[in-house]
Amino acid sequence: MSSRENQFPEDREANRAYLLASVESAADALAAGRDDSEQARRLSSTSVEALRESGLFMLKTPREVGGAEAHPVVQMDVIEAVVMIDPAAAWCMFITSAVSGASLAQLPDDAVDEVLADGFPFMAGALRTGGIARKVDGGYQVSGRWAWGSGVEHSDWVMVPVFCDDPPLIRALVPTSEVTLHDNWHTLGMRGTGSCDYELDDVFVPDRFATDLLGTDLLRGGALYRLGLPAYVVNEHGSFAYALGRLALRTVSKAAIEKKRGYLSGTSVADRQIFRRAVGQGTIRMNACAAGMAEALERMFDSAADGPPDPALATEAQAAAVWCTDEAVDVVSELFRYAGGSAVMLANDMQRILRDIYTVQSHLMVSDVGYESYGRVVLGLDPGGGLP
Repeated sequence: MSSRENQFPEDREANRAYLLASVESAADALAAGRDDSEQARRLSSTSVEALRESGLFMLKTPREVGGAEAHPVVQMDVIEAVVMIDPAAAWCMFITSAVSGASLAQLPDDAVDEVLADGFPFMAGALRTGGIARKVDGGYQVSGRWAWGSGVEHSDWVMVPVFCDDPPLIRALVPTSEVTLHDNWHTLGMRGTGSCDYELDDVFVPDRFATDLLGTDLLRGGALYRLGLPAYVVNEHGSFAYALGRLALRTVSKAAIEKKRGYLSGTSVADRQIFRRAVGQGTIRMNACAAGMAEALERMFDSAADGPPDPALATEAQAAAVWCTDEAVDVVSELFRYAGGSAVMLANDMQRILRDIYTVQSHLMVSDVGYESYGRVVLGLDPGGGLP
């Protein structure tokens, strides 16, 4: 594998500052593409190119291949910053970052060289294992259909977790040109993510592009890639949820000050005590989510310094992500009551936030099973492991 110059600082705080500056550099383009993404039901080309040029797709990529390999808490700050501009762009950013990081940590050198031959790619993928991989000479024949392919329509490569005989689960990486897309992303919210289904029909995947999904052997990268699933991605879902809550607080507060309500001599919603209470309490709740999520991640990440993370800490971190989502759903729902009649219009920002939070709360990663697993830890029982 040829060496690659790394633009990202290794120091944690310097890395954070660099990544947030990258968000700022892409902000105008992401804001400009936001409505187009919503209407087209896929991330706009303007937004895709802004994310490519900013380097934000490399958020979770190993340093050995030029990536940021950002600490999970740093990732939280970056995700929130992009959510404040465009939630759909933030979602696609962390999905491709996670797929890229997991793939490039395990792929052999020749496969990495091929993937990065034309610059850093846009990757898409799924968490839920599906399909069948049949071992053949030199690789696998893979067939199956997967859902929630966020950003897949703009991707260069697609990662699929597949059932197999030996090993029992593999992660296969294929060029998007070999994937059949299904235009079925007609949803309540998160419309701009283009998270449609995609399918492989007896596609050949060379051995160099298939890795053991349950394997612990890493060819590059540090503690981040020892976390495994779901610990590797829980920070993304937790931070996305409370960031939506904070976006709702900012949006409705601005409208409340500027807008008068009532049929005659309307008054500002901000003049109402009950609204002030909702904003104050909502802010405290979202701040608590951010702090609780970060604290759980710090301990979990530290436990992975020399090996797999402590299962109990990984389970706690997932439960924290579920909690962030539940709290955000409550806060956004309450704030929506004060958004006024204009909020029923599809183009209204508060309605879009409400639809988005209700859509992401249905994701597998923030299932109530996360609480149940953590309850086992609290009771002194084996937490189990893996996805709910």
